[in-house]
Amino acid sequence: MAVSAIRGVACGRLPQFQFHHSRSSSLSPRSKRLLRDRSKGFTLFAQYSQAQDLFSSSRLQDSIQNLPKLVEDIVLTSINTGPRGALRLAQGIQAVIGVGSEWLADVSRSTNSSAGLPAELQLGLLSPIYLRRLFERMGATYIKLGQFIASAPTLFPQEYVEEFQKCFDRAPAVPFQEIQAILREELGRPIDSVYEYVDPTPLATASIAQVHSARLKGSREDVVIKVLKPGIEDILVADMNFVYVVARILEFLNPELSRTSLVGVVKDIRESMLEEVDFYKEAANIESFRRYLEVMGLTRQATAPKVYEYCSSKRVLTMERLYGVPLTDLDSISSLVPSPENSLITALNVWFGSLLACETFHADVHAGNLWLLRDGRIGFLDFGIVGRISPTTWAAMEVFLTSIATEEYESMASALIEMGATNKDIDTQAFAKDLEKIFSSIQDLDTEVVIATARERSTNATAVSANLVVDERQMNALFLDVVRVSNSYGLKFPREFALLMKQLLYFDRYTRLLAPNLNMLQDQRISIVSNRRSNYRDRSN
Repeated sequence: MAVSAIRGVACGRLPQFQFHHSRSSSLSPRSKRLLRDRSKGFTLFAQYSQAQDLFSSSRLQDSIQNLPKLVEDIVLTSINTGPRGALRLAQGIQAVIGVGSEWLADVSRSTNSSAGLPAELQLGLLSPIYLRRLFERMGATYIKLGQFIASAPTLFPQEYVEEFQKCFDRAPAVPFQEIQAILREELGRPIDSVYEYVDPTPLATASIAQVHSARLKGSREDVVIKVLKPGIEDILVADMNFVYVVARILEFLNPELSRTSLVGVVKDIRESMLEEVDFYKEAANIESFRRYLEVMGLTRQATAPKVYEYCSSKRVLTMERLYGVPLTDLDSISSLVPSPENSLITALNVWFGSLLACETFHADVHAGNLWLLRDGRIGFLDFGIVGRISPTTWAAMEVFLTSIATEEYESMASALIEMGATNKDIDTQAFAKDLEKIFSSIQDLDTEVVIATARERSTNATAVSANLVVDERQMNALFLDVVRVSNSYGLKFPREFALLMKQLLYFDRYTRLLAPNLNMLQDQRISIVSNRRSNYRDRSN
């Protein structure tokens, strides 16, 4: 079989909902941005050194009044953490020493160079690259925290969002013997009394969990078992308690930080992480989505895996195994359905409908979690990361999305102002002009479509496979620009805004590959409406 590869570049502005970003956009060089964020992004670390503010009479009085509450919080958090906190502290010191040694070695090499000390090294362990390395050394909790940073450009500087994308890389697998021990403990009975077979080689492994294929005993149904990695929950509690105490101390030393809701952000991260390690909650998310599909009459168009409650627990989740291909596998999709575009439209309608019709929406629809199944339905997998959105926020989001399609920048600015928390009076027209500059300056996104052809010599038949190769950082650049300009006007968006935009970027990629002429926001076949929650409730009562 002869195989050849043809690489083409699909450039240009398409008449559809597209996020384009040119490599030659007006972003400042990395080193300049790092130095800029040294003065802005690290206000969190630098401002509390202004002792004269801290010890002014009114500030001192407020600090004295807040001190008992701070001490109480620290004591209660320490009690909750217990002895595991001391172990994690020792591991943390070891990690800091390790990454610090790497930084010193890099500094030593740079001092021998005539180019001078790079900006990354000037920031020490607080620079994006060394902080990311430190997080990786600290283990699962900090890797998840890094993934949160990478997914929250509304909260963190651009350089950190980009660097922490690397935290999404494949995590090391846990030995199968440890997985078996967890299964025996959680099931409360021998493994072979529940499963006819469990594959010792994991299907997937992430920072907090590992997935194995299996077959149920008796019914002989194919399933997948998601197992929480050993010790993860204890480590997470200890780590997040430490982060919470640090945030409380920082806000105490500099009350100005309370305006940034630092402690609130930490609480949100902690709650999100604890939900992700509680498989009872993921099972509830799956069942909620399956109920939505049933009530809305969508079970022939889409599905989510059935949960087997009798062999699931807080640390083990046994689910129906779905067979299919990711929405980026064009060749396989074309062999399964006559119209890949119709399949994409189905996926869009089901997901958009769930935004308000479900208690939560799927907030991680990358290609590994969104499949075209062998029976032609859309399969939604992995409900560990979900979002919640209020009707008010979604109404503003709808206006924002529509204004992108129609290029009405004043409407776009008004929608962003509606979503963003601010105590400032914003010049809507000036904000609109800045947004227009961003969108009008984006002429191309270098999207590389890789097409592979394979010819069978005996039949002379040719199979064609295509895939989309897009730089993650490049795809996020437009969103980051919008957030950066919005922040300059004092706007702070809710986390749901970042989650929604991330999913729309994923769907934009699928559109480029499966339906390049589809206008996601204006096509009449795609429903984006705000009245689904009431419709869903009416039908489910």
